[in-house]
Amino acid sequence: MSNDHGHAPSEIALRLSSKSENAYLKDMIYGGIDGAVTTFAIVAGVEGAGLSHGVIVALGLANILADGFSMAASNYSGTKAELDDRDRIIRVEERHIKEHREGELEELRQILALRGLSGEVLEQATAAISANKKKWIDLMLTDEYGLPRDRPDPLRASLATFVAFLMAGAVPLIPYVFGMPNAFQTSVIATLLTFFGIGALKSKWSLARWWRSGTETLIIGAVAALIAFGVGGLFHA
Repeated sequence: MSNDHGHAPSEIALRLSSKSENAYLKDMIYGGIDGAVTTFAIVAGVEGAGLSHGVIVALGLANILADGFSMAASNYSGTKAELDDRDRIIRVEERHIKEHREGELEELRQILALRGLSGEVLEQATAAISANKKKWIDLMLTDEYGLPRDRPDPLRASLATFVAFLMAGAVPLIPYVFGMPNAFQTSVIATLLTFFGIGALKSKWSLARWWRSGTETLIIGAVAALIAFGVGGLFHA
């Protein structure tokens, strides 16, 4: 995908002040793949065991709601922990700036030097950034601790996971819910296309070609489905 963008001063200011467009990409990809894999695993396993389509729908819906909520809750808790740790580090840096200002200034100076500044420019940049405590701490968060620039949002991250899980997880069940003929074959095709689509979409934020990323995700999902179908076959009624 092309990442071309405008370079007018207003366009640059807007772009730099906005959050990254892929802030919740990981959450959506993770939720989508897991939703499709786990739900189709149930479909394949129950189909392999020779049980009724009603059982497939019941177990599939239960999985979408329960597992989807569980994943969203786990993501919320994990992201909240990251946010709490970020706030802890901010308090630490605030205390260090207050109690060990010269040492923190030296840290800032060395960080800027690693970015290529030197001489009078380095000293001016150090003085300018240290004059704004928030900007100073923000730079330390990214350069000293390796944290992302933007604060994570636990609620949005969990919602992104849940919605993606629901949407992708519903795909394997649709042929059974609507009583379509050859439901399992249709479910297989639809689910594999979903895997491929998720992978192809993921390539928008990577260097991989869309077909390669889609094929990779498709293979991962197909292997999981084959395992589930094989295990289900061991318990065929």
